[in-house]
Amino acid sequence: MTPNLNLTLVIGSNRHGRFGPVVADWLLGHVRQRDDLTARVIDLAETDLPTSLARTPEAADALAGTTPKLSAADAFVVLTPEYNHSFPAALKNLIDWHYTEWRAKPVAFVSYGGLSGGLRAVEQLRQVFAELHAVTVRDTVSFHNAGDSFDAQGRPKDPTGPDAAAKTMLDQLVWWGTALKEAREKRPYAG
Repeated sequence: MTPNLNLTLVIGSNRHGRFGPVVADWLLGHVRQRDDLTARVIDLAETDLPTSLARTPEAADALAGTTPKLSAADAFVVLTPEYNHSFPAALKNLIDWHYTEWRAKPVAFVSYGGLSGGLRAVEQLRQVFAELHAVTVRDTVSFHNAGDSFDAQGRPKDPTGPDAAAKTMLDQLVWWGTALKEAREKRPYAG
C-alpha cells in the first residue's frame, strides 16, 4: 500500500472577517475522510512573514514555522479568495519567500468570491506556480457568492456540486502527488 501523502493546505487570506476558515474546515472534512492524505495547515492570518525579501535573522525566525511545512509537503491545496480580480498579497508573499519547496510538486486550488468564485485569482496563481516548476491540478473547487453558499454551521447549502468537485480535485492531487514523489525519489528534479 502507498503511504499517505503529506498535504499542506494554505489558507491564503489574512483579512479581518475573512471567509477562508469556513471553506478550509469544509475541505479538511473531506481530506480527513481519505486514507491517502495527511494534512497540515498554514493559515496566513497566523503567519507573520516579513514583506521585505531580505534574508535576515528576523526573517529566518518568522519563516521557521512555515518553511518546514512547505518542505515536508508532497502536495498542496491553496485556498484563495479573489480580491480586486487577483489573489491576496499575503499569499504572494508566502509564495515568494519559497522556491525549492514548491518544485516538482502538485498544487490544487479551492477558491471563493463573488460572481467569479475566485477563478480569476486561480488563473493568475497557475502562472505563478508554473514559474516555480510546480504542477497545477486542472480541476478546482470554486464557491461563487460564497457567503450565501454556506449555512450557519459552515456546510454548503447544496453540497452536491462542491462535494463532487472536491473528490475529483483530491483524486487528481493524490495521483500527481504520488507520481511526482516517486519521480523525485528516483531522480531528483534538476529543472
